Amino acid sequence: MNRTLPTSTVGSLPKPSWLAQPEVLWSPWRLQGDELIEGKQDALRIAAHEQSNRGIDIVSDGEQTRQHFVTTFIEHLDGVDFEQRETVRIRNRYDASVPTVIGDVSRSKPVFVDDARFLRQQTDKPIKWALPGPMTMIDTLYDGHYKSREKLAWEFAMILNLEARDLEAAGVDIIQFDEPAFNVYFDEMKDWGVAALERAAEGLRAETAVHICYGYGIKANTDWKASLGSEWRQYEESFPLLQQSSIDIISLECHNSRVPIDLVELVRGKKVMLGAIDVADEQVETPQEVAATLRRALEFVDADKLLPSTNCGMAPFPRDIALAKLSALSAGAHLVREELSAARP
Repeated sequence: MNRTLPTSTVGSLPKPSWLAQPEVLWSPWRLQGDELIEGKQDALRIAAHEQSNRGIDIVSDGEQTRQHFVTTFIEHLDGVDFEQRETVRIRNRYDASVPTVIGDVSRSKPVFVDDARFLRQQTDKPIKWALPGPMTMIDTLYDGHYKSREKLAWEFAMILNLEARDLEAAGVDIIQFDEPAFNVYFDEMKDWGVAALERAAEGLRAETAVHICYGYGIKANTDWKASLGSEWRQYEESFPLLQQSSIDIISLECHNSRVPIDLVELVRGKKVMLGAIDVADEQVETPQEVAATLRRALEFVDADKLLPSTNCGMAPFPRDIALAKLSALSAGAHLVREELSAARP
């Protein structure tokens, strides 16, 4: 692996058309039974090899075996009824029909470990696996049992910690927790959200990351972003807390966003997974554009702590666009690597 500026994706990659409908977020499976199991593994194998072929240094599963980055995990837990649904407001942006918590939540067996073990067999490179964070999980449910967002978050944090330990044992090098809710619920994040995240990551030897972004390039998210003004300063709320936390890597959206780059200074000392690829625009970045984003970031994060990445997942893109963006990310990081190497005495 490149020790300087190792590249990574944040989350999802487009699924093959034989597995799920292309360019549709959270589309249903096109296979069933044993064919679905085999199809998911084939997609996982393809995603791993495409990332390696395009110069990505830290390989992920591209979420090939899951429909949704939150609910696929929740589906495997006890205490949640997917037939009993309620409509809730997701991150204060859009309404969605969600499952209901009807009893004590628990995990009877590992959820993603078999998939992670399979991914580990596909590459010699470091691998990263993403899990939903506790606060984002409770924002994707109707709680008919605990009647306390904080209490349910702590229950999920303990379950996530069990899953993360099993993923670590399966050979996962970086465990990422997705917490887009940190950009919305500032008071809860400060009161117990970061503490619940640390509980989910407790005792891990694998590196831990938290990903906080402004969401996929869907209309509800782009409309919300359009309302945020000329500067997006939401990270100003979470970064000082995360800088003091036990989490190793902070992942943020950057390229083509209105996030002031100097906010990265607030997590000085942490590793920074910096979004240098836009997931809301099909225009493929040039290597020079990626390099320019990384150079700006290097004013606020040391080179040995910068991980160039995507802003968020790329599931809604055509596959050729997503793969071209991976190539651009790799090429842009290579340009800056060369500059850093030439600058050394």
